[in-house]
Amino acid sequence: CSSDLGYVGLVTAVCLAEIGHLLQVVEVDEHKVEKLNNGISTIYEPGLTELLERNISHGNICFTGDSASVIKHSEVIFLCVGTPPKRDGSADLSQIETAVREIVRNAHEDEYKLIVVKSTVPVGTSQQLRKLVREEAKGRRLNIEVASNPEFLREGSAVGDFMNPDRIVIGASTERAQALLGSVYESFNCPKIFTTPETSEVIKYAANSFLATKISFINMVADLC
Repeated sequence: CSSDLGYVGLVTAVCLAEIGHLLQVVEVDEHKVEKLNNGISTIYEPGLTELLERNISHGNICFTGDSASVIKHSEVIFLCVGTPPKRDGSADLSQIETAVREIVRNAHEDEYKLIVVKSTVPVGTSQQLRKLVREEAKGRRLNIEVASNPEFLREGSAVGDFMNPDRIVIGASTERAQALLGSVYESFNCPKIFTTPETSEVIKYAANSFLATKISFINMVADLC
């Protein structure tokens, strides 16, 4: 799990560890790495600290600044980095692109790796990242795929939302990627929507837009009242 360990990254990592996966989480801030490995959460979210402490003691999760080592020893790599808006309103994908370049640099030709984008990104980003992988490979025959797996977490109830989702959206282009990412969520008893990465990205934007619409509507009702 490659992340700046903001909200989505830390919740995703800890909850995946809670369901039994082994997680190595990349964080560039050494102070945060030390705190997290001691079971001290860097964000407040109800229930998160307890899960963090338990999974550190069970050896299911660890935090490190050594991204090269994590990449070499990982088959599924979640990207949970920030995509803040630029001045023109478009999404800044520089952190995701930097992470993908680092994955390509540290990947071996005989290994399969699945990059899973959990960050909120514009439609077409997965396709753009696949092109970036090909460009950065520079002739090496790398077996790297890019998938989309958006999050639907609400601040204040993110742990519950992750552990009890109403649906899981998996956008992958090949059966191998679908099967691998599906196995990550095998223990969840909820609808799993398998689709293309582009459709997955649309679903995330549609969900965000619908939420904004509901908030705007009820604010107008409040003004009317």
